[in-house]
Amino acid sequence: QVQLVESGGGSVQAGGSLRLTCVASGKSPSCMVWFRQALGKEREGVAAISSRGRIVYAESVKGRFAISKDTAKRTLYLELNNLSPEDTATYYCAANRVAYCEPTMSESDYPYWGRGTQVTSSS
Repeated sequence: QVQLVESGGGSVQAGGSLRLTCVASGKSPSCMVWFRQALGKEREGVAAISSRGRIVYAESVKGRFAISKDTAKRTLYLELNNLSPEDTATYYCAANRVAYCEPTMSESDYPYWGRGTQVTSSS
């Protein structure tokens, strides 16, 4: 089992920045991903990273968000820059323990989930 706890959310003005953190405990995760869900909308993938450091981003966040990890600390990060009101959502960290996994943004690929952290950007 992998337990995930997110932190770092908050309220910022448009154009601002935040850094989200996801700490894993229990067994070591392989691929990790950030999803988000805005009120009344479906959950969508934001960025994913494999155990070997391969990264994929959603088109909507390319050039503004950056995913990274510290394997020794079992911690996943998401830097959110140039935030807009459209980025307002609950952000979730998810993980799997699939050896040699490729980073995907398909929810069904990740059995372990955190409870989320709220990000609000206002104009």
